[in-house]
Parts: sequence; C-alpha cells; structure tokens
Amino acid sequence: MNEQELRSLVERMVLELAEEGPARSTPSARTPAEPASGCLEDITQTDLRRQYLVDNPRSGQAFQDLKLKTPARLGLGRAGARYKTISMLRMRADHAAAQDSVFSHVPDEFAAQNGFTPVQTLCQSKDEYLTRPDRGRRFDEQNQAIIQKTFGPHPKIALVVGDGLSSAAIEANAVDCLQAVRAGLKAYGLEGGPVLYVKYCRVGASDHIGDLTGAEVVCMLVGERPGLVTAESMSAYLTYKPHIGIPESKRTVISNIHKGGTTAVEAGAHIAELIKTMLEKKASGIDLKG
Repeated sequence: MNEQELRSLVERMVLELAEEGPARSTPSARTPAEPASGCLEDITQTDLRRQYLVDNPRSGQAFQDLKLKTPARLGLGRAGARYKTISMLRMRADHAAAQDSVFSHVPDEFAAQNGFTPVQTLCQSKDEYLTRPDRGRRFDEQNQAIIQKTFGPHPKIALVVGDGLSSAAIEANAVDCLQAVRAGLKAYGLEGGPVLYVKYCRVGASDHIGDLTGAEVVCMLVGERPGLVTAESMSAYLTYKPHIGIPESKRTVISNIHKGGTTAVEAGAHIAELIKTMLEKKASGIDLKG
C-alpha cells in the first residue's frame, strides 16, 4: 500500500466514524455548541492572538491588546499547576500538523497542473532527504539535462519552486506568489520565463542550477521548516549569479510567507522588485546592502 492509498483509507475511516457517531443524532439531541455535522470543533482554526484563557485576570484587556501583536502562546491560564486541556490539545495538534507537513509530499500532479517542469535532486526518498541534506543540493546527469533544456544558456532570471521542509507551504503559497512575481516583472519590462519544480529540494540546489545554466539571478521559493505557529510558511531565496560554494551571505531572503505573516501576493511583488534591483546592481545578499 503506497502513501496515497493509505491516506485515502484513513479518510474513509474517519468519515465512517463520523457517520456512526453524533452525526446520526437528532437535531434536538445536539448541544448548541456542537457543529451541525456532528464533528468536533477544529481548535486549530482559533487565532492564537485572540485566544485568552486566564480566569479572572487583573488586567485582561491590556493583556489581550498585547497578544494581538504576536501569535506566541501567552495567557494560556492554568488548571492547578498544569496547562488547561485546550492548550495541551492545541499544542499537540499544531505539532502534528508540523510533522505531517515535513513527512508528506507535494502531490505529483502539482507541477503539471501549474505548468512547472519537474526535476528531482539526488535524494530518492523523504528519509534520505531529511538525513542527507547534501544530496538535496545536487542533481544527477539526467536531471541536469532537463534543467539546462528548461532554462537554456545564460537566462537572465531562473524561477524555481522547491518542496523543501514543508509541502503545505508550497501548496498554500507558491502559485499565488509566482503569479505576483510574474506580474511585477512584466511591469518592469522583464520576463520570468519557465518555472522549475524541484522535488526533495534544499536551498543549495539553486547553486547547482546556477552552475548548470549561468543564470544571472536564481529565485527559489521553498517550504520552510514548520513550527508550532504555522506549517504553511514559505521562504524566497534570491541569489545573483549563484554557484556551488557561494557564501550564504550572498543570498537575499524573504521569510515567513504565509497568510499570517507576509502574504504570498505581497511577497511576490517585493520579490519582483528585488530581482530588478539585483539585475541593476549586479549583487545580492550583503553586497546588495552596500
């Protein structure tokens, strides 16, 4: 049984359990707080910035105003010496979402549906990707040929999407972000060209792409390592004339691209402006600051 078949089996089991449970109750038997579907409320949909669980606070409103500035887990309250049940459940749910995002794959049809050219690094499995970061930065001869054919020699801009450490981040943000990048580049009189999709991708794969194509700027959108605030955070790494061995300080990074941080469309507009600036100044990273 492959991963997709296992996922489908779990989904069917969950639906069957829901039908056998409270969903068969009559409307009058439901409590007012119970969703009409009979399923439990999804606690992960609660905005942590607006959740305040301290009983009888001395300065509750002031603390709630402070919480609006951060999704940090503040004002959780206590049940004796312990966290409240809802706080523990939310922690476990967010941790599970982060793990799922790391260990799951972007669907195979994602690249084809969006017109991306798919390639794969030297990694052959998710386990190898997680334990051998070096193999996630290089391509075999077959994939090298695809990359060179896709971009051609010495492209001005190479747009790349990599799954990275969060499949959820790519599915949630990459397409909208790229649309904004393309629109921004067009406004500056630049063409984005084709998009490469890299499976089992590390940031350093952009350096190998630079060596293979001689691209002036490589822009890579890649899933960030997920945390407990969100599992959908994506980053953009932009490098002027990347090559294997280039220092990390030569990259320009936009991080925290997600609906609760920098939105995908806003990030895309900023990326387009950065690409234009890099081409003009022929620099990226710390060199761009100077």
